[in-house]
Amino acid sequence: MYRSISLIYLALYGCFVIFARQPDYFDGEITSATIHFAKDSATQVIVPFANFSVGANKYSVKASYPLRPLNESDKIEVIYDSTNPKKAVIYSIWGYWILWDELLVSLVIYLILFQVAVGITNNPTPEALIEQLEFKPKPKRKYDD
Repeated sequence: MYRSISLIYLALYGCFVIFARQPDYFDGEITSATIHFAKDSATQVIVPFANFSVGANKYSVKASYPLRPLNESDKIEVIYDSTNPKKAVIYSIWGYWILWDELLVSLVIYLILFQVAVGITNNPTPEALIEQLEFKPKPKRKYDD
């Protein structure tokens, strides 16, 4: 039971991930970028930015993400929507495909629902136990008339 429920969870999470990414994997374009550390205008903290160009236009997007170390002048890939390259993101497993907040929420929901299912099936009522013990399946015919 544990294995089948876990496989269902992984399949559903995988389907969610494929179709929930922005910019879209199927319509987005991937290009190379260079990491450059600069001061963020909102927080006044030095953070990594990915600098890339599309045609003659140059773009810069935040590249910081928890547990993803980046160094100055690192070469990385970014994925962007051709209609709005300003909303590009770093194209990597950790940060594009797997987002820590989505993963955490889905695991919490999975564990809660799993515990509810185990709690329901492990403590049947006495009436349900008697019904299961008295159940006798009808013999089935090989062919219907």
